[in-house]
Amino acid sequence: MARVTYVEHDGTEHKIEVPQGTSVMQGAVNNMLKGIIGECGGGLACATCHCYVDDAWTSRVGPPSELEQEMLESASSEAKPSSRLSCQIILTDELDGLVVHLPATQY
Repeated sequence: MARVTYVEHDGTEHKIEVPQGTSVMQGAVNNMLKGIIGECGGGLACATCHCYVDDAWTSRVGPPSELEQEMLESASSEAKPSSRLSCQIILTDELDGLVVHLPATQY
């Protein structure tokens, strides 16, 4: 298991244990966390799982792929250098403790 802290736009934190090999998006959806929708089910086709990786974690998570970057351009909230689609972040031992911030809206 990897612990992920999801920080809502208003600052509310949710610390959730997510099985390794699972995406950050699926961890949120499985725990009915508001703020990540994942409308396409993780198919890299919608950008409704947009999140901002905490600055302390951006180098460990790595940059988005070219296709992911294209999808982030259609996100409803501002894309920033720390923007990622949470469906593309797969949890590993190295990401235990990951912190992601959720945008104000996914639509």
